[in-house]
Amino acid sequence: MTHAQSTRAARDAATTGTGAPQDSAITVTTDGLPGWLDPVAHAARSVRAQQLSRFLPPESGAGRQSAVLILFGEGERGPELLLMERSSSLRSHAGQPSFPGGSLDPADGDRATTGPLRAALREAEEETGLDPSGVQIFGVLPRLYIPVSSFVVTPVLGWWREPSPVGVVDPAETARVFTVPVADLTDPANRATAVHPSGHRGPAFLVESALVWGFTAGVIDRIIHFAGWERPWDRTKQVPLDWRA
Repeated sequence: MTHAQSTRAARDAATTGTGAPQDSAITVTTDGLPGWLDPVAHAARSVRAQQLSRFLPPESGAGRQSAVLILFGEGERGPELLLMERSSSLRSHAGQPSFPGGSLDPADGDRATTGPLRAALREAEEETGLDPSGVQIFGVLPRLYIPVSSFVVTPVLGWWREPSPVGVVDPAETARVFTVPVADLTDPANRATAVHPSGHRGPAFLVESALVWGFTAGVIDRIIHFAGWERPWDRTKQVPLDWRA
């Protein structure tokens, strides 16, 4: 199923009742979005997986199905993005800043349609305490792959229409929850290239006393690029990582 077909299927299941009962409340809509999010919504409708990452899901269908919530809101400094820092005791991606998210549960529904949408909202609530009823899902990006943990990730785009308090729910899972102004993410002074001892290089952001790198930074980098928000930055500026990263 293509990204466009998956998005249409999610909408159809939500609006016609053809999906599982728990899927009926999940909708994907751009109605009422603030104008500054229009470029992101437009990009989500046409971007291909190969334009977002060189790591694509195995053709065999193998991998741990998961979803993340890329949640945009408006704060004191304008547009912002919700992130969290994973607990250092976790087995996968310990200590890394990330989007809220995690593996799909059977109760989330069809993994090819609305399952990832429900999983992204459920995981975000479990990890940050946000109220899912205040989140408007406005797009779904193509599935991507994280080889080191075998996660097949569906990035779900959300607009924080009605913000709710957020914070650490379970310290064993989440170290902290924070928001980052989009202005800081697009500031060339906060951008760098992360270099892993394995030789892998990728975009990084030094924001809110955190080094955002890996999968999360890669997706943010591509969203900034395709939304037309990117500003020239020094790609020779490097941030070394160690083998524990």
